[in-house]
Amino acid sequence: MSATPQERWRMNVRGLVQGVGYRVGCRQKAIDLGLSGWVRNRSDGSVDLEAEGLPDRLEELRLWCEKGPQGAQVSGVSSGQVAVAGTDWFEIRS
Repeated sequence: MSATPQERWRMNVRGLVQGVGYRVGCRQKAIDLGLSGWVRNRSDGSVDLEAEGLPDRLEELRLWCEKGPQGAQVSGVSSGQVAVAGTDWFEIRS
């Protein structure tokens, strides 16, 4: 039985997602799921993130991103796979 390979997904979340604790909530959800990566605000009002880990855990994070924390109003989430980076932490970037 072989181990499931790690994947890294990049997501962009649009809507009312800044000023509502979205980055903090996303980081906590990612840590709870055992994922690594980062999350940051963009100047256009959206939030970007990259997360790395098991595909089923990444899907759980994507589903969380579609709702976000209380107060968020997500209008869309786009995602795609990127190269695995091998990081072992999840940080909030400026």
